[in-house]
Parts: sequence; C-alpha cells; structure tokens
Amino acid sequence: MTTPQPESTYRERVARFTALRDREQQRSDRNGNISLGLIIITLVFFGLWLWQAQPLPLAGAASFGLAFLVSFIRHGDVNRRRDTARDMLAISQEGLARLARRWDSIPLGDPAAADPAHPYAADLDVQGRASLEHLLHTPATPAGRAALRAWLLAPAAPEQILRRQAAVAELAPQIELRDELALRGRQQRGGSQATFERLLTWAESPPWLLARPWLVWLPRALAVAALALLAARLLGLPVGAPLATVLLVNTGLYFALARIVELRIEQVAQRQAILASYAELFACLLDAKLDSPELQHIQQQLHAQSRRADAQMRRLARIMPAAEIRKWIFFFPIQVATLWSFHVLWALERWQRENGPHARQWLAALGDAEALAALATLAYDHPSWIFPTLAEQPGFAARQLGHPLLPPAACVGNDVALGPPGTMLLITGSNMSGKSTLLRAIGLNTVLAQAGGPVCASQLRLSPMDVASSMRVRDSVEQGISYFMAELQRLKFVVDRAALVRADGGRTLLFLLDEILHGTNSAERLIAARAILVRLLDQGALGAVSTHDLALAESGDLPARATLVHFREHFRDTDAGPTMFFDYQLREGIATSTNALALVRQLLGPDVVGEA
Repeated sequence: MTTPQPESTYRERVARFTALRDREQQRSDRNGNISLGLIIITLVFFGLWLWQAQPLPLAGAASFGLAFLVSFIRHGDVNRRRDTARDMLAISQEGLARLARRWDSIPLGDPAAADPAHPYAADLDVQGRASLEHLLHTPATPAGRAALRAWLLAPAAPEQILRRQAAVAELAPQIELRDELALRGRQQRGGSQATFERLLTWAESPPWLLARPWLVWLPRALAVAALALLAARLLGLPVGAPLATVLLVNTGLYFALARIVELRIEQVAQRQAILASYAELFACLLDAKLDSPELQHIQQQLHAQSRRADAQMRRLARIMPAAEIRKWIFFFPIQVATLWSFHVLWALERWQRENGPHARQWLAALGDAEALAALATLAYDHPSWIFPTLAEQPGFAARQLGHPLLPPAACVGNDVALGPPGTMLLITGSNMSGKSTLLRAIGLNTVLAQAGGPVCASQLRLSPMDVASSMRVRDSVEQGISYFMAELQRLKFVVDRAALVRADGGRTLLFLLDEILHGTNSAERLIAARAILVRLLDQGALGAVSTHDLALAESGDLPARATLVHFREHFRDTDAGPTMFFDYQLREGIATSTNALALVRQLLGPDVVGEA
C-alpha cells in the first residue's frame, strides 16, 4: 500500500477540519439564537408572574428557564468542538507551512536568541526565527520546549541516540497521536516557564498544614460544632450563646492564620487552568499503545507506584472549584462557619505529600515525549530523509547531504566525507556559490543526528562528535572589540575546545570555519590561518573550512592534510545580458574562477568596473 505524501495528508486534514469548524460555528450561531430566545421568553413569563402572581406564568418561566439552561450547556459543548476543530485546522496548516518553509506561518512560542558563547548555536541557526528549533517547534508545554532545546544544544550518548531513533520512527506515522498531543498542549492556559517552575516548586515543598496536625483537627471540630449548633438554632433550641462563641473562635482562628493559609492555596489556585490540560496530555500518552523502549519508559514514568499521572492531575483539578468559591463575596459567612480554607489546604497538601515527589518526573517525561514527537513530525514531513548510522571509527560520511532548513524543492544534495582525525575539507569557490550553506548543512545534520532525529541525506554515517564553529563573528563597540579580535577570540575558543575534547576522549571535535580571518590583510591572514588550522588538526580534530583565499590550499603541509573541493558559478546569456547562475554542486579540486568583479558589474553596471 502506498503511503500518502505529507502534503496531500495535510491538505486533506485542512479541508476536513475547515468543514468541521464551519459546521460547528453554524451550530453555535443557531444555539446562540435559540438560547437568546429562550431567555427572553423566560423573562417575559417571569414578568407576568410578578405582575399577576399566577402559577401559570411561574410554571412557564421555570420551564423555559430549564430549556435555556439545557441550551446553554449544549452551546458550550458545541463551542468546545468548534475550538477543537479550529486548533486541529491550525496544526494542519502549520504542517503545510513547514513543508514550504513559510516561516511567518510557523509559530515560535518563546523565541530565545542563541547564546553567542555556545559552540555552534548562533552560527548554525539552531535557535531563533527560521532556525532548526523553529522548524521543530511543535511542543506546546514549557517541558517540551526545554527538552527539545536541550537535545539540540548538546549531543546525546550513542545508546540514547539509538533509543530516540526507535521512538521517533514509531511515532512518525502516528499523525493522529502526534496531533492529539499538540492539540492538548495548545489547550493549556497560563503555561509559561515561570508558571511551570512555580507549580513544581509548590509540589516539591514541604507541607505546612499537615506538619501541624492540631490545625487539621481543630478546624474540623470547630466546623462540626458550628454546623451542629446552627442546625439546633434552626430547630428552635436555645443555643445562641454557644453558637456565637464558636463563630467568634472560628473568626479569630481564620484571621490569625488567613495570610499564610490563603497564600499557600493561591500557589496552586493561580495555576489551576493548566491542571486539566496536563491531565489530558498525560492520558494521551498513557492510553497510547507504544512499543519502543524509550516510549515505554516514558509511560512507566507517568505510572509510577501505580499512580497514573493523569488521574492524579484530575484529582488536583477537582479540588480547585472548592478553592475558587472561597473568593466569592457572599461566601464569608460560610468561611466563618466552616473554616473552609483550612479544609481546602488540607486536600491540596494531601495531594502534595502523595504526588509532589513525582511531579517533576511526570513533567520531564511529558517533555521528552513532546521532543520525540517533534522529531517524529520532522521525519514524517520528509519521507526521503533517513536515520544516520552511528560508527565507532571517527569520521563523517554522507551522500546527498542537504541543508535541512531550505525548502525541499530548493535543496541541493552533495556527497561529503570528513576524516580521519587530523584532516579537513577545504572548500573554495565564488561568492554565493554555497560554501557557507554546506558548512551549515554539515553542522545542522550532525546536531539532528545526535539529537536522535532524521537527517537531510540519503545516507549518513558518523561517530560521536562535538561541534564547534566560527561563522558569524561580530565586533562589539560597547566592549571595544574589533572584528578581527572577536574572530581571534572565537577561533581560540574552537582550538581550546578541541584540546578539551581530545583530553576527555570518546568524541571527536568537528570544526566548521567560514572565511577564516578575513578581517585582516591577506599576507598575515595566510600565516595565521595556517597556524590555527595546523593546531586544530594536531589536536585530532576534523572539520571543514571555507575560504576565498586560494593560496591557503597551497600553504605549507596543509594540502597533504586537506581534501580540496569547490563550488563554481555559470553565466548564461539572457535578455538582461550575461547572468550568473549557481548549481550548488560540490566538485573536486580548487576553485578555478572568482565572481566578485562580475557581481559588481551585474549590480552597478559595467562602467563601474572595467571589463576583464
């Protein structure tokens, strides 16, 4: 059976959920009109009853009022179905946007600028707009976003990569499960990272009320006494003085401890909106039939000590209405009579004591599941991408390696081989011919591979790598650092990291250097660049370097340690005259042409620079 292509699947789902949203909107409009009519009729009958004081108008008001209540409840159900269809439509539309790399149509919830000090994040477009994180941004919870970001910023151990690959491969065809997970995540409210951390802080903190058993039993005894005396008073028994005494004691106890009791309740009550949505997320994962070891481990984390995380979160959510009604202005007499807030806090702290130690584990498991689902979505969206093979022998060998952030139709694949340690790929070529793009293709696919995801290639075999790059160097007027000094500092970071990786053992440094030291004159640049590259190679690193400086390929002993490749441009005669084109195909050897003057003539006219 032929597997549907992602684009056709997304388009079918867009059509289906558009129709469902429109149908539920029509039902919502119709139910809204019916509800409005019913409430008007109810008010008319109620007005007639006030005017005539007859039983028939009162019966009519009660009947139509009940009908209004039923209609109102049905209206809420219809609106929820409409909102679900709307969210599912948005998820499918975003799938189409990802395929076309229409970045403005792909949400990026909490874009974080890449840390310039990170070994590769800023250079390789790992974070920010039009980045790898942006392309993968399907996790909706803070835990999911944090897990995915951590995976992209640090390589996993080989055994962990293999476990993730199996999980991603299992989730990739399960679009219904992945979209359900994304839907439930979107339905959470108030789910910021700060809210997330405060909820965990409360869950893991020691209980206050349960540590004072007398404050558990005294409010219970006083509440029972107050209610019993109130009942006796209603029966006409002479209990006015005891009742007043109990109510006075209750009032004093409440106001004496109200600040701390209410504050501890509010630690959870302010976050009640996210509790039910997390319960649905946990249920989505627990109810799924999953076979890979990593996904089964996540399910085990959500079912620790025979406690299903979804059931416990629903239990916590059920306490919240009792916490909310204490804020009603007319509720104070009940508060005084029953010491309501003490009982609410007891219920919350009982949940906290039983489940607090597991809360971080549950949310971490959810985060891992969302990160795996994001990588699985990437695999589903690109059926031609593959999972890389891990090797012990240091090196990187790829066939038809492409840049994962380019639209598939515009992505040109190239065969790339790096290694053994102490050797490098030296890339020469014209401006805009594809040198920097190739460096980023190598880096980003290495990042994806070591996160456990698929890669943009027809084949990739690599060993455990630490990536370090120098591609987007910036000067700093504020710090008084020139471009040349900033680049030197970055290159020193790469060289130092190579030494650190070699000392640690087990991994190889993969360096990616773009136009090394082009912030100084050519004579000194050649000497300094050669020294830096020799130092890196002597540290056992391997990597790729792009340069316009053809003399670097002939410098000292570098040619013996470098594989020379190049990109080139082509000129075609068009109606506008000779026009430059690039095929972005990597060729062996050193570049045989340059295009700087040709670009100047093309943009500014032939009179600016004379013909060669």
